Amino acid sequence: MKRPLALVTGGVRRLGAIIAARLCDAGYDLALSSHGAGNPDPALAEAIARNGCDWQHFTADLSDSAAASALVGDVAEHFGRAPDLLVNNAAMFGQDGWEAMDAASLDAHFRLNLFAPLLLSTALVKAHGNRPAIVHIVDQRVRNPNGDQLSYTLSKQALAASVRSMAAALAPHARVNGVAPGLVIPTDEYSDAMMQQLAGAMPLHALPAPESVADAVLYLAQARDVTGQIIFADGGAHLNSYARDFMNL
Repeated sequence: MKRPLALVTGGVRRLGAIIAARLCDAGYDLALSSHGAGNPDPALAEAIARNGCDWQHFTADLSDSAAASALVGDVAEHFGRAPDLLVNNAAMFGQDGWEAMDAASLDAHFRLNLFAPLLLSTALVKAHGNRPAIVHIVDQRVRNPNGDQLSYTLSKQALAASVRSMAAALAPHARVNGVAPGLVIPTDEYSDAMMQQLAGAMPLHALPAPESVADAVLYLAQARDVTGQIIFADGGAHLNSYARDFMNL
């Protein structure tokens, strides 16, 4: 019996790599896409070696609609079968506010953060005949947005809104759900003091672990009666309204 196959976009680094490692531990083979080099993060490489899962890297510029539409077919050709799970994790995170927002910024964010996940989803349903699972990685800010990173925020709000619409449109042929992380992997801009302060600002008084996001993805991948849902793995951040993005608080 073949192991199930997961396609994780942006799956070789950071949060995508953690999600991919969790899926590998759970028995999935892996198709991992990225825009650049395909060397997986060390923890993911260890999971692949530990489990012996079959994996392949695919280079794809998902902001190109043709590349996004073709990726599922490329994966199916390599593995001899279409993915059973699609995790739309790849994203662009810009820093524009309303003053700097323009058509180019909106177009770039929506191409990668919205259009690519939707094109990949429809391509998967056309290629797979046995109700594949689709999980979009959104963002906790879609519940209580602020004015920072505006093009990014708007594109993630659109992706979150698409979960219910696509779940209805693709049923019974596929299940569509989402996971909304909080601040799970800080960038270099965050000091230890900032992280401690932000942890105290969360309803659970702790920042979420990236492994919690991966666990939520795995649950939705296997929950065969669940569709049209978004799980917030964010320490409760979506329950509060923050005046600025976390790095600006």
